Amino acid sequence: MPLPHAAHASRPWRIHEIVADFRLEDVWALPTPGRAHEFPTLVEGFTTADPAETPFRAMRALWSLRWKLGDLLGLEDPESGLGSRVTSLRARLPDDLLAAPGPEFEALPFTPLYLTDDEFAAEAANRTMHGVIHLGWVPEETGGYRGEMAIYVKPNGLPGNAYLLAIKPFRYLIVYPQMLRAMERRWHERQYREPSA
Repeated sequence: MPLPHAAHASRPWRIHEIVADFRLEDVWALPTPGRAHEFPTLVEGFTTADPAETPFRAMRALWSLRWKLGDLLGLEDPESGLGSRVTSLRARLPDDLLAAPGPEFEALPFTPLYLTDDEFAAEAANRTMHGVIHLGWVPEETGGYRGEMAIYVKPNGLPGNAYLLAIKPFRYLIVYPQMLRAMERRWHERQYREPSA
């Protein structure tokens, strides 16, 4: 479910020192209840997920359309990405975070930034924006934990702002709800396969 931005901003995440000039776009509570040591499992599930393999037809169609439009409009040209149009945020990382980049993504065009015991961040850039996805592992009053996802963006001028505005309804009506359902399904399947501690 969506969370107020303050829920993310009030926590002492390391990401705050890295993305001060980015806009916090979205914050979501993830359907991944777990124990203190299970954050690496959440990160692994996220980095190995492939939107093209989702069981939800609308999301598969939307991703396919996105990649086709990206090719047609040159959104993913190498000259528009990390190391070309924008400098990677790894240049801003302190030494302790620089030494722990975390796992690579298998299907999504993100580059890992850092992994700690309770945070994972990755970045992506194209012709429209420079974006960061942040996963956190949040303690709950019940004694358990849950995942939280935050999205940061730095739009590339007016075209970038227009693009983000145009895709916002699709993000909220299709992408996020179906992504969270798929994530919840994978999380519970994993729990059935693994013995409890």
